[in-house]
Amino acid sequence: MNIAVLGTGMVGDMIASKLISLGHKVMMGSRTANNEKALAWCAKSGANASQGTFGDAAQFATIVFNCTKGMNTLDALNLAGSANLKGKILIDISNPLDFSKGMPPVLSIVNDNSLGEEIQKLFPETKVVKTLNTLNCQLMVNPALLNNGDHNIFVSGNSAEAKSEVVNLLHTFGWIKENIIDLGDITTARGTEQLLPVWVRLYGAFGSPMFQFKIVK
Repeated sequence: MNIAVLGTGMVGDMIASKLISLGHKVMMGSRTANNEKALAWCAKSGANASQGTFGDAAQFATIVFNCTKGMNTLDALNLAGSANLKGKILIDISNPLDFSKGMPPVLSIVNDNSLGEEIQKLFPETKVVKTLNTLNCQLMVNPALLNNGDHNIFVSGNSAEAKSEVVNLLHTFGWIKENIIDLGDITTARGTEQLLPVWVRLYGAFGSPMFQFKIVK
């Protein structure tokens, strides 16, 4: 499968490298072609790895991962282009964290809205699925690192078909399907994004990001 990863940071690198290991063809997208981090990732990742602008990557792919920083996400996706994203699944991992007042960050979009919803409004013909935004990137791609993989993640999105495809992809990452909770439409991304203030404080309390939520009922 041709998959785009938008963002060259730690999360983008981790997601893109996992996808390469699973045999997908992956293009890493950034604001400019020949981004230094994207070139370095390509150099270590083999023949199925390529890089280009956000627009190049979005055009190349059938599934797009948004791994950009939340405060830059809408700008980055505008650069990717609505025509290049039309009809495609956009897996949104970002969170609207605002660090402008220092630590801990606050949410720039909260309560009656979410970044996931803003993306869906901006790109109505794109199938936005919010997931993987409540945990460290090492656990995103290797859930077995913690409690033998027995913990939960969430999906939100308007398209049941798109969510099903994303769940199948996450299963190849090692996620137990029964532990992937479908919360409902894209408005439910408000809930998972609002877990971030709790996540940040747990990180401070534990001194490590190697934890995740598990729902017991």
